[in-house]
Amino acid sequence: MADIVASTGSMIVVSNRLPFVLKRDPNTGDLERKASAGGLVTAVAPVVIQSHGLWVGWPGIHLEDENEPIPESLPSDTTPTAGLKSEKVVAVLVDADLFDSYYNGCCNGTLWPLFHSMPDRANFSSETWRAYVKVNQSFAEKTMEALIRLNKDTTVEDSSSQTSNSTQCPLVWIHDYHLTLAANWVRQSAEDANIKYKLGFFLHIPFPPWDIFRLIPWSDDILQGMLGCDVVGFHIDDYCVNFVDCCQRRLGCRVDRKNLLVEHGGRTVRVRALPIGIPFKRFVTLAENAPKVVTTNQKIILGVDRLDYTKGLVHRLKAFELLLERYPEHLEKVTLLQIAVPSRTDVKEYQDLKEELDQMVGKINGRFTTPNWSPIRYIYGCVGQDQLAAFYRDAAVCLVTPLRDGMNLVAKEFVACQINQPPGVLIVSPFAGAGEMMHEALLCNPYETEEASEVIHRALKMPEDERTLRMNYLRRREKQNDVDQWLRRFLKAMGSVVEGLEDTMPTVMQPVTLDDFNDYLENYVGNKHKLALLLDYDGTLAPLAHHPDLAVIPPETKNIIERLANFPDVYIAIISGRNVNNVKEMVGIEGITYAGNHGLEILHPDGSKFVHPMPVEYENNVKTLLKDLQDKVCKQGAWVENKGALLTFHYRETPVNIRPDMVAEAKKMIKDAGFLAGQAHCAIEAKPPVEWDKGRASLYILRTQFGVDWSERIRIIYVGDDTTDEDAMQALKGMAATFRVAASHIVRTVAERRLPNTDAVLTLLKWVERHLHRKDLKRDSSSTLSFKHRSRHGSLMVEMSYDPDSGSNTPTSPDTSLQDAKTQTSTSPNPPHPEIHHVKTQTKSGSNDDAN
Repeated sequence: MADIVASTGSMIVVSNRLPFVLKRDPNTGDLERKASAGGLVTAVAPVVIQSHGLWVGWPGIHLEDENEPIPESLPSDTTPTAGLKSEKVVAVLVDADLFDSYYNGCCNGTLWPLFHSMPDRANFSSETWRAYVKVNQSFAEKTMEALIRLNKDTTVEDSSSQTSNSTQCPLVWIHDYHLTLAANWVRQSAEDANIKYKLGFFLHIPFPPWDIFRLIPWSDDILQGMLGCDVVGFHIDDYCVNFVDCCQRRLGCRVDRKNLLVEHGGRTVRVRALPIGIPFKRFVTLAENAPKVVTTNQKIILGVDRLDYTKGLVHRLKAFELLLERYPEHLEKVTLLQIAVPSRTDVKEYQDLKEELDQMVGKINGRFTTPNWSPIRYIYGCVGQDQLAAFYRDAAVCLVTPLRDGMNLVAKEFVACQINQPPGVLIVSPFAGAGEMMHEALLCNPYETEEASEVIHRALKMPEDERTLRMNYLRRREKQNDVDQWLRRFLKAMGSVVEGLEDTMPTVMQPVTLDDFNDYLENYVGNKHKLALLLDYDGTLAPLAHHPDLAVIPPETKNIIERLANFPDVYIAIISGRNVNNVKEMVGIEGITYAGNHGLEILHPDGSKFVHPMPVEYENNVKTLLKDLQDKVCKQGAWVENKGALLTFHYRETPVNIRPDMVAEAKKMIKDAGFLAGQAHCAIEAKPPVEWDKGRASLYILRTQFGVDWSERIRIIYVGDDTTDEDAMQALKGMAATFRVAASHIVRTVAERRLPNTDAVLTLLKWVERHLHRKDLKRDSSSTLSFKHRSRHGSLMVEMSYDPDSGSNTPTSPDTSLQDAKTQTSTSPNPPHPEIHHVKTQTKSGSNDDAN
């Protein structure tokens, strides 16, 4: 226990499977635990046990009786999970058909090939995605049960033990691509229950680049689900960069690429490269104690892989065949021992892969076999770790050549078991995470068969001193960066490691600055076009409040809007869900346009007003619906706001536990009355069924103000924070710079960029003001470009002002500006501004002389 990495708080591990598999004894029918191998279980299970934590996962079997107890480990069990009591295990039970659709359909049919950059093998199905969402919700619910249980246990433990880790904030650690959505539901539920927690996520497979990831129809949900955590971990930097890039390009998040930070939902999410290791000492012990299983003098080229199309097994066999063809000196001297662990045997694609491998092995063996030797020994099945360690130890070469892989621990296990002298040689693919870390291994591109055969030949002929040197470096690094070190680094990133170490990289993004808008807006806004600012009010200009009357626009924001309204090239419209008179009263600025009730009412600066026609019957229905809502659902803090044409049912002050039923009833009443029920911030809006929204209103405002050809002459910035603003962002897509103020955990938006809060909106407005001032300065500077003309017959000098935009020369009055310009030029060796150049041109009899 002394070597266990300690966490400052209890740990809840959430993984697709429990750290052991449940199986039934064929004789008694009783459930039994079967140990699961793997670095995750080896490293994390002792920490869960030591911190009095819990493990949430699927038990590996579909139980008919949900109350059937999980058995304890056997007394003879010495695996890392032996001390994990059944009471510390939370089993997620899922219907067999639903689980198949989730696991085989979405996880392995869609996400697995896409994340491994093989889109041609991916299948997209809305049905399997819905199953994925539902199962993730089930995992989140069970995780929340575990967190509540742990929170209750903490009180008891705190009263009986002063050294318990439970006194610290518990850590929820979610694992892998099966559960990318769960974090957001856990976060929302924990915050509603006022439970403290930390959320971490680790992806054990690659994260693809943007051009691949964007193919996933639900990429938005996956990114926001992962961003529900405080720390998102990957194996290598490349995966981190891909993730940060996708967050910016798909979600419009503000990111810090240098420090690997993403701003989302008003939080800073830390993205960290945390390469996983193996239990190095354990594999060394296995290698030392394993009996010899290879009784041949031939050199063994070893391959150990799960039978999967990402592992490049077909390419490997082709490279080995080419090796024997090109270098006959290896005939009867080397043997390829390929171990293929069965996987997804019920899937036709994997059945076809096995058949192809069987045929290739038979073909190569048939071509090169001699009476005393076969070039390939092919084992299709599972191999025990003792036997596997012996294979690792005695192999001359290990081939780890996947087409794409997250890390591939086979490479690390081989290195740990290389205790013989002289050691063997490791060959890795650059497309595995191990290829980025294990620099002393030989790199081999599996797609280039000729190159791969040459690398294998080089490994077989490598001198002993070079083999020893390379392996010594590899072993030293893997021993230092073992699985415990991986766990320690993750806990350090989470701020949950006992040693007191903290993440040395920045953990919080700096507030939005003016310069953050330069790359996005500078070229778009430009200097030649008018600018239209279309702005929502609540949650955009004014922070959200518990009551609409308390949502007051900050004085600084109001002042800058007033200044912007005075620019001749700026047009401002406030488009709100409030009543038009109310939003004008709340903003209180003259000379701008106000649109209320999501554009049903529009008040122009000249006092003219547009009101969208409303069916007469709905005017009466509004009164009836208002009374019904007040009588039936206005309780425990809920109330209805009458906006004239619209009604808004507010439930922000209602207790969280009664909201779902209350909201469902309110929506039903609204729909039964013939209105549309629109979701807002802790509110439901009852809108008449007319073809009009903020999008249609925005287009109407722009057309009314600037004419039918407005899109050619106007630059537009739209900023909003609500689902109703999505209508405008969709209508203006491609024609405007759009921003969504998103402070909640999951917000799907068509906006090009996200802003964390109303302070960031203020910064955006400040950027606009700065840009306009610079625009005016450039215009003033260019307008003072002057040309001086001197008559050959006199000394009269006339200064000509040249406006490059108009292309005309305008003479200034000689008695007002000539002397000043003459004096200024004579006393200053340089022009007053670097942009101003004074050019003298002599004239002769009305014609220009040559400048020379």
